[in-house]
Amino acid sequence: MPAEKAAVRKSVTEKTAAEKTVAETATGKKAAGKKAAEKKTAAAGKAVTKKAVTAKTTTKKAVASAVAKKAVAKKAGTKKAVAGKAVAAKRSVAREAPPAGPLEVALSPALDADDRERLLHGTHHQPHAVLGAHPAPGGIVFRAFRPYARSVAVVTGDLRAELHDDGDGFFSGLLPLREVPAYRLVVAYEDTVQETEDPYRFLPTLGDLDLHLIGEGRHEELWTVLGAHPLTHQGVSGTRFCVWAPNARAVRLAGAFNFWDGIGYPMRSLGSSGVWELFVPGIGEGELYKFDITRPDGSRTQRADPMARRTETPPATSSVVEASHYEWGDEEWLARRGERPAHEAPLSIYEVHLPSWRPGLTYRQLAEQLPAYVRELGFTHVELMPIAEHPFGGSWGYQVTGFYAPTARLGTPDDFRFLVDALHRAGIGVLMDWVPAHFPRDDWALAEFDGRTLYEHEDPLRAAHPDWGTLEFDYGRREVRNFLVANAVYWCEEFHIDGLRVDAVASMLYLDYSREPGQWTPNEHGGRENLDAVAFLQEMNATVYRRVPGVVTIAEESTAWDGVTRATHHRGPSGFGGLGFGLKWNMGWMHDSLEYMSHEPVYRRYHHGEMTFSMVYAYSENYVLPISHDEVVHGKKSLVSKMPGDWWQQRANLRAYLAYMWAHPGKQLLFMGQEFAQGAEWSEEHGPDWWLLDPAYGAEADHRGVRELVGDLNSVYRSTPALWERDTSADGFAWVVGDAADDNVLAFLRRDADGTPLLAVSHFSPVVRHDYRLGVPDDISAWYEVLNTDAGRYGGSDVFHPDPVKPEPQPWHGHPASIRLTLPPLSTVWLRPA
Repeated sequence: MPAEKAAVRKSVTEKTAAEKTVAETATGKKAAGKKAAEKKTAAAGKAVTKKAVTAKTTTKKAVASAVAKKAVAKKAGTKKAVAGKAVAAKRSVAREAPPAGPLEVALSPALDADDRERLLHGTHHQPHAVLGAHPAPGGIVFRAFRPYARSVAVVTGDLRAELHDDGDGFFSGLLPLREVPAYRLVVAYEDTVQETEDPYRFLPTLGDLDLHLIGEGRHEELWTVLGAHPLTHQGVSGTRFCVWAPNARAVRLAGAFNFWDGIGYPMRSLGSSGVWELFVPGIGEGELYKFDITRPDGSRTQRADPMARRTETPPATSSVVEASHYEWGDEEWLARRGERPAHEAPLSIYEVHLPSWRPGLTYRQLAEQLPAYVRELGFTHVELMPIAEHPFGGSWGYQVTGFYAPTARLGTPDDFRFLVDALHRAGIGVLMDWVPAHFPRDDWALAEFDGRTLYEHEDPLRAAHPDWGTLEFDYGRREVRNFLVANAVYWCEEFHIDGLRVDAVASMLYLDYSREPGQWTPNEHGGRENLDAVAFLQEMNATVYRRVPGVVTIAEESTAWDGVTRATHHRGPSGFGGLGFGLKWNMGWMHDSLEYMSHEPVYRRYHHGEMTFSMVYAYSENYVLPISHDEVVHGKKSLVSKMPGDWWQQRANLRAYLAYMWAHPGKQLLFMGQEFAQGAEWSEEHGPDWWLLDPAYGAEADHRGVRELVGDLNSVYRSTPALWERDTSADGFAWVVGDAADDNVLAFLRRDADGTPLLAVSHFSPVVRHDYRLGVPDDISAWYEVLNTDAGRYGGSDVFHPDPVKPEPQPWHGHPASIRLTLPPLSTVWLRPA
């Protein structure tokens, strides 16, 4: 090749200002460097004591404009120059004389044409095998793939050698060295020069054990190995990027740091694990990135990281390199949260849609207001939705794209940790809605992630969710199951979450869920149960309870599936082991009781069984009684608006219903806004109508009265073990009267572990009933009223019992004694032994 581009570039007239600086700095050291070089053998070329100052810039962004505009022209010029090179030419390629003297750089062995094409077209699965530094006959061959670069030089110690331009962004050279040295690259672009580490000189960052566990689907800390992790590797700071994409022909890394062009950042395949990995020096926290995946058919797609621990704020979709620096202050809370199982402890939940609770507040601003408000109301826990990142706010967070990332709408992951910490320090537990049932079809997220079905089931009948236009996970694939099990552990361990409310469990359990005959395929036994989903839920629950003592998992499950809250190793009548949840939403109680309350009192006698039927199955599972967001949207009306009658009767019905709910066996859940009788349906766009509690509003007292009742319900509830200690034991409950349909009266006893009772009497009729006789035990000398929803300060008519009520020796309702009460209208009264 008659013309040598490297020699032409040595001219002073083509030096950049940065290169001149390097030359000037090196001049003073030149004599000493030559003397040292004379004493060295060819094998000692790397033993130098001081590194020459080389050209370097502090940012890559300065080249963005020039690179983008001149890339095509540069490539054409590069190819032209390569065509004219002399194959046998060997000469020094340093821009300025290196301190250690001239270093001959030979043309390296030619890069295989197939390797070259695959790197150019994004289909190479082992770029580290050809790029970087490798022993070869005659020395060490250095290869770099730097599209758009004008030149690339290798610097090791005091030695600097410029690589030959092989065209298309490839640079190479053979140096007379015996071993691969520690080296850096000096890359010259149109307007700047960068000195940087070569990503392709590093060993893999994942070990055999991690890859084995990933392959087995048993890596319980999957988030620590996949995704983006800033770290120091082989003494160099950077970020490790790892992604599971077993069907991909190749994966490249694209981000803001390379102007979203991943051509120069191919990742390596780590064998049969399906994992692709690349350690990029100099990349740190806050960098935006995606994975540029070449599908099996050769097409390409850029995807957000499924394991990203932070994302851009929607509608932007990039992943963000993240590392936590948060220092927790909730040690006391964590130490005592496991003292008592959740089903034997007081548990009343305030369900919160975080973005709309106080619209516009960040996680840290919420931490200043939410803990104080919940503590004032007396709830033991909050349940937060939506937490995991999701593209559409109107979905309430139930179509997740970032399973490992708290939504960026409200702040950073550490900001979310700050909120959880603040709630814990206020004595409030934190539950979160968790959605392992399905995911959306967004083409930058999980759907056909690497070009084929991966996270979703390969059978279209099993993949498409019939109700929500989403895709269902393939629970039979061990890596997918691992992705979800590790995700459950992740939220509990990394964010100190105290419990997971698992959404849409019923849709996971049944193959024919919302499907007509012919639209589903039976399991291997011919049944409708999704055996893969059963195994997944059992594994998830067993793993979470084993790793994180004190947490609770709660199933939103609406069917009569046997053993939702039974231990996984205990088989039931159906032959299945239990699913292993701690608690289950009692959807039957919710629908039945709301149906009863919606009727005018005069017709309630015909629906009395809707209030008593729940006790037929009350101890078949460990239940939560939910009045959730689902019940106060989409035309269902707010809780108070479901009640019949005028405004006074609506509020009275609501108060009586809430006290009945708090006394019924099971834990309580109330969605925000219902605690102060909001009349309008909730909307995620504006949240609760806080103005109803403004003293300037004329009906403020009506709403504040209901809120005061909720606070008192929680206060008495927490101090009365009879209301929660034996929630899951039949001997903790006894009917006093359950068949007084004509009177619209329900009365029952709750007992704690010592047998101490509480008497709850609900009267769902708008009249006063005087001298209403109720049977009671004869070992209680007197009863006093501890709560009355008709109290004047709640907005009631103030019919109450100021003095203790003494039993009479007259048997009634199957009890040896009885008391006579005046029942207030539309009310619930609680009485305890005096």
